[in-house]
Amino acid sequence: MSELLRLDGVACIRGDRLLFENLSLALAPGDALWLRGPNGAGKSSLIRLAAGLLHAAAGTVERRGRCALIDEASALDAELPLRRALDFWARVDTVDGHAVDRAMTAMAMAPLSEVPVAMLSTGQRKRAAMVRVIASGASIWLLDEPANGMDDAAQGRLMAAIAAHRTNGGAVLLASHFALGIADLAELDMGALA
Repeated sequence: MSELLRLDGVACIRGDRLLFENLSLALAPGDALWLRGPNGAGKSSLIRLAAGLLHAAAGTVERRGRCALIDEASALDAELPLRRALDFWARVDTVDGHAVDRAMTAMAMAPLSEVPVAMLSTGQRKRAAMVRVIASGASIWLLDEPANGMDDAAQGRLMAAIAAHRTNGGAVLLASHFALGIADLAELDMGALA
């Protein structure tokens, strides 16, 4: 498998509702796919399937390399200062502090390193989650509404981080209500699958 992520004939059922079936996609190094569609179309569920957090009702999910996920939860300890919360994940991901430093610089979060995560705004929490993803070294980024709450400058940093990740051979699966202006972005309309 030359792809980093492959889904073949995948179906997803949540509760008693079939969200989608017979869905196949593949992401190779440098690829990015935008999942779009209305609320409830299955965008977040597909991201969670790709991450291995949900099991497919049918079909297979194959990953080559590690995944890093952004979803509605920041996964950062709200009681800790931001840098300590990020350093916890750096140890889990077995990356050094320099990776965290570079990621904090990329997302302009260094000035907030001593601020408790609980005190960060919505946009700052999304930027902090993106720092965690960048620093992880994962080849597959699974980003569910990563720009929520971000201002224009932060969105620009997000797009630059995605572009750099793709240039370095990473792949991105992105669920969003808007395209963010990312170059060479393939699209999958989840609303058309229902």
